[in-house]
Amino acid sequence: MNLKHNIDDVQLKKVANIIKQGGIAIFPTETVYGIGTNGLNEEAVKKLYEVKQRPLNKPISLLVNSIEMINKIANDITNLEYELIKNFFPGPLTIILRKKDIVPNILTSNSDTVGVRMPANKIALKLIEYSGVPIATPSANISGKPSGTNINDIMKDFKGKVDCFIDDGPSKMPIPSTVVQVVNGIPNILREGIIKEEQIKEVCLKFLNEN
Repeated sequence: MNLKHNIDDVQLKKVANIIKQGGIAIFPTETVYGIGTNGLNEEAVKKLYEVKQRPLNKPISLLVNSIEMINKIANDITNLEYELIKNFFPGPLTIILRKKDIVPNILTSNSDTVGVRMPANKIALKLIEYSGVPIATPSANISGKPSGTNINDIMKDFKGKVDCFIDDGPSKMPIPSTVVQVVNGIPNILREGIIKEEQIKEVCLKFLNEN
């Protein structure tokens, strides 16, 4: 199934159902395109690794659409982590949190943490809402290749390997999300993207001064 950017809610619900049932879809985020499936379905995640040719020792993050969904998949979230979520979600930030058992170990490379992101993109957020599950979503590219920013290039790599493509034109911000992990109350930038280290430190400093 190949859908254009003027996709309606009926079509989105069909794609969301594909994802919920363990199918794989390629869709836009506010950064690069993502390739996603039901993040709570171990077999679906395994297939995602295979299709993307991603090494199993590289974890995959989960896309969510609400604090409630974050609380379903993450444990022991600190006040500082909630503050970062409040300031940067939805947006191009991935935060590393302690995972609950509901999250398959294959998704996290057997780690006890999971990357969580809430994309600032209406299509992505509706897919998460309609599917009712966090969506395991790395960038839409074969591992080792540049991140997917143009649907035509992405289709060349994944045609016949995924269930659906949603075309939303070229990526608006073709830079991956910033990845942060709070360790002992200190934010560690694991990958700097659109959100800069100074912005994160500013939020943390303000929070610490107020508390």
